[in-house]
Amino acid sequence: MSSGIFLIKGEELIEMSEEQYVSEDYFQSLLQKYPNLLAGNQIDSDSPRRWLFINREAGVPDSEDSGNRWYIDHLFLDQDGIPTLVEVKRSTDTRIRREVVGQMLDYASNVTSYWPIERIKMMFEETCQEQEVDPENSLGSFIGGNKTTDEFWTNVDTNIKAGKLRLLFVADTIPSELQRIIEFLNKQMDPAEVLGVEIKQYVGDGETTLVPRVIGQTVEAQQHKKRTSGKSIQWNEDSYLDWHKEHFAEPVYETAKAILNWVKEHSDSIWWGKGRTETSYIACMQGDGRNKLFARLVGAPKSAYLQLQFAELKKYQDFSDETIRMYYLRKFNEIEGVNISEDKVDKYPSIGFDILTDKYRRNQVLSVIKEMMNR
Repeated sequence: MSSGIFLIKGEELIEMSEEQYVSEDYFQSLLQKYPNLLAGNQIDSDSPRRWLFINREAGVPDSEDSGNRWYIDHLFLDQDGIPTLVEVKRSTDTRIRREVVGQMLDYASNVTSYWPIERIKMMFEETCQEQEVDPENSLGSFIGGNKTTDEFWTNVDTNIKAGKLRLLFVADTIPSELQRIIEFLNKQMDPAEVLGVEIKQYVGDGETTLVPRVIGQTVEAQQHKKRTSGKSIQWNEDSYLDWHKEHFAEPVYETAKAILNWVKEHSDSIWWGKGRTETSYIACMQGDGRNKLFARLVGAPKSAYLQLQFAELKKYQDFSDETIRMYYLRKFNEIEGVNISEDKVDKYPSIGFDILTDKYRRNQVLSVIKEMMNR
């Protein structure tokens, strides 16, 4: 039966026949080598998605201290720092109908809980090392001049915490049962996006053609996403405080205002974040010709917190020695209610506003941050 796909080769018209992929591993290797097969222009025609390959077989734990329980076939980031989880199955695999959906939801729910941003950075750096390319140059080339690499990773971190992920089911043929599930999930899940990408392979006269098609973008789902997504907001002092006044009780709002006033007085600059689901800024000090990041203040939908930037500080000569960072971590732990595990000395531990609303404890926390800044 005719496939309806033809290739003009010189003066010859070649009819291409649909063929299955020789193996799932081969199918996966194509996506790693040619990420544009994920049809970023179909996913978002107004702003076609571009893909930064992070890792293949990316491990996902099911608790903070456990090893990896699952492995995602591919992890990509798009230009807005949205983690894109890809699960690949051939149509001959019976798990493609229902089991794969449970797998993907396991991945997504645990990624948002147990994937700190430094884990993704590490996977990216390992991939770059395997490819013998420089991570900074590779990332810089991907994002262009629109933002810094630090801003990009901050966007990734914000997206993970907000549950803003993209889940892609990729197959040579998406069965009707899976298509209905994808359409349902894509309509119901927000801010996550759930889509299928069907990539058919056609072969003829030694030539191969791959044809991707995105599945799951029903008109109803697209309208719902547009109503609820909106554009990212460039936050500033007024909008940051307005957010806290609108979303939290008076003590949290007053705490946010007090900390912001302190940061304005004691830091060299404030780096305001972007986002739709949460507002944030970072307190910076100028040193060695660049901004050093000390504390990120976040107002998220359900909580407000101060995030310490140990993972960034270790890049600077003043804090490269782990014993120095551990000294400050322990000073924070001397404050009543603060309990940061020592394995967070290279990460982004947080102190909640439930502690910082107490003026005495807030001043203790800020005093330690000031000591770090003075360093």
